[in-house]
Amino acid sequence: MRETPEELNELQRLLDASLSRSTAHLRSIIDTDRTLTAEQLIQVVTGMCTLALSTVTATGEPRISGVDGHFLHGKWHFGTARGAAKARHLATRPVASAAHMRGEDLGVFTHGTVEILNPKDGEPAADWPDLLAYFKDFYGEDSFDWDNDVVYYRLHPHWMTVYAADTAQLAAQSDSRPPIDHTDRSV
Repeated sequence: MRETPEELNELQRLLDASLSRSTAHLRSIIDTDRTLTAEQLIQVVTGMCTLALSTVTATGEPRISGVDGHFLHGKWHFGTARGAAKARHLATRPVASAAHMRGEDLGVFTHGTVEILNPKDGEPAADWPDLLAYFKDFYGEDSFDWDNDVVYYRLHPHWMTVYAADTAQLAAQSDSRPPIDHTDRSV
C-alpha cells in the first residue's frame, strides 16, 4: 500500500461519485455488493496489472493496446516506447481510458487525462525520481535506456468504477499474498 490516507479518501470519493453518476444499466450490474472500496481495491491491484489502454487518433478513431499498469497513489501509471503510436496520440490528445480485467472476476474501468512523468525535453514530475526507482526495481536497472527509450504516464481519473463478482473471494486472494509494508510510503 503506497496510498496516504488523503489519497485513499480521494479515491473513495471518486469511486462513489463515478458510480452515482453512471447509467442505471451500469448501476444494475455494479451495485454495492459487486464493487470494492478504495481500501479493498489497493489490496487487489498490486504489482503489475495488464491494462487495455484506449487512445484517440487525430481523426477521432479509437485505438486500443496493452500496457503494464501499476496502481500507485490511487492512480494508474504506465509506460511505452517513446516512438509508439500511443505515445504520439497521448502527446497531442492526452485523454485515455484504461481497463484492467481478470476474467469475469474483476474489472477496473478508468477514464481520465494523462500526465507525462518524464518528458524528453522538459522537467519531469516532482515524484519521478521515486517512481523511476520503483520501476527500475520492478523491471531491472538495465532493462531500458530509461532517459531515451521509455515514456511514463500517470492517468488522472475523472471517472473510475470497479466490478467485483465476488468481493470475499478477491479479498481472500489478496490476503494470501505476502504482507505489504504499510510504513513505506515512497513511490
